[in-house]
Amino acid sequence: MFGATFLAAGRLLAADKVAANERLRVAVIGCGVRGRTHGPVFASHPQCEVVSVCDADISRAEAVAAQVAGRQGKRPAAVQDLRRIMDDRSIDVVTVATCNHWHVLAAIWALQAGKDVYVEKPLSWCIDEGRRVIEVSRKYDRICQVGTQYRSDPSMLAAKAAIDRGDIGRVQLARSITYKQRNSIGGPVQAIVPKSVDLDLWHGPAPADPITRPQFHYDWHWFWATGNGDNGNSDVHRADLCCWAVGRTKLAPASMSFGGRLGYRDAAETPNTQIAIHDLEGVTLVQEIRGLSSEKFPLPGTAMIYGTEGIVALSPVASVQLDLDGNVVHRFPSEGKSFGDLSVIHMDNFVQAVLSRKRTDQNAEVAQGHVSASMCHAANNSYRLGRPASPAQIMAEVEKRKIADGAAEVVDRTIAHLKKNGVAIGDDTLTLGQWLEFDPDRERYIDNPEADKLKTRVYRKPFVVPDKV
Repeated sequence: MFGATFLAAGRLLAADKVAANERLRVAVIGCGVRGRTHGPVFASHPQCEVVSVCDADISRAEAVAAQVAGRQGKRPAAVQDLRRIMDDRSIDVVTVATCNHWHVLAAIWALQAGKDVYVEKPLSWCIDEGRRVIEVSRKYDRICQVGTQYRSDPSMLAAKAAIDRGDIGRVQLARSITYKQRNSIGGPVQAIVPKSVDLDLWHGPAPADPITRPQFHYDWHWFWATGNGDNGNSDVHRADLCCWAVGRTKLAPASMSFGGRLGYRDAAETPNTQIAIHDLEGVTLVQEIRGLSSEKFPLPGTAMIYGTEGIVALSPVASVQLDLDGNVVHRFPSEGKSFGDLSVIHMDNFVQAVLSRKRTDQNAEVAQGHVSASMCHAANNSYRLGRPASPAQIMAEVEKRKIADGAAEVVDRTIAHLKKNGVAIGDDTLTLGQWLEFDPDRERYIDNPEADKLKTRVYRKPFVVPDKV
């Protein structure tokens, strides 16, 4: 079985040996929402063959194996323990679509075993994990791409080029917008774990705590031990676009967050309403996450880049440039692509980088994924170290920080949104997170040991992300 002895012996260079007329042998780990995309897309790729699919819930692995067989005419092996994938020296590529708490360890094990890796967003469960997977990919000279597929969208690539040219002037503010209604998950109750699940494998690096949610799958997103809330689940896409658009390649030197789990009570822990403000040294990034019923954002995009001479609204296959009054002045071409094409394009970009062995060929290389995931972690860390506060206290805290003009209005807009949903706002309804100062070069918080603790976790043996590589 896969382990330290095999890793110490050296890496397999299977992908390096793939001839032009051969196909990459692919294994898919994680057969939930994204895994059900990975399997068919890679099975349909002319330069790939899916040979294994894996999930701690073997019934889900069997379902994706059947799905893949329908695409490529050959059924892959369905396995439950991902260590079998690592032990298989014939596998060239591993894709990781597990729960968030498994992303980095699965990626590291695959990289150490000499395989190239496509790992879903968010890259990591915490800040330190992202740095570890970068180091491992460099040490073993493996290709590692993150599943932030909007970076491969033709309209967004054209919009990014316009921003770089200075078409909207000097950028001062970026907003990531995730307005996605999420209803109560119910509970707390004693969960019924499907008999098809190996629960020890499912917990993996996370504590084997009791599961108190009614629905076993998917709702792990809303618990700190396994997920990152809708910040890391959905808004990581938009935050990634903002970082990419403004050229941010390091973590933020300061971040804060406020919000709460509001409008209902259930078993979940993460906020369903969350605002984060990041200082990007000359640019302010504001993340807006709404899980209650909401009107659309006034501008036609999910990530907005505000310059001194105009605005770019980034939206899948429909990005536009606006004047300062919000009028569309240019539509960036989608080249005939639809939203459904973006995963195919992005995964093909990864395959071509595997074949070329050029890290620079990737549209979402692992180091870039680390930055966007860590913006979400920084926001969550602030929130988790927060205290109850009134709207006036939150506004006062925001206004005293060095942020772009217009950024502070998000406080009043969020309060109005909550009241529209019937949330009574008192002095202790909302949580105001700490303003966390951070050293982007050393990747550690400044004079804040409690925040530093949230950069990592105590791992459950033997599922341990290494401190050093």
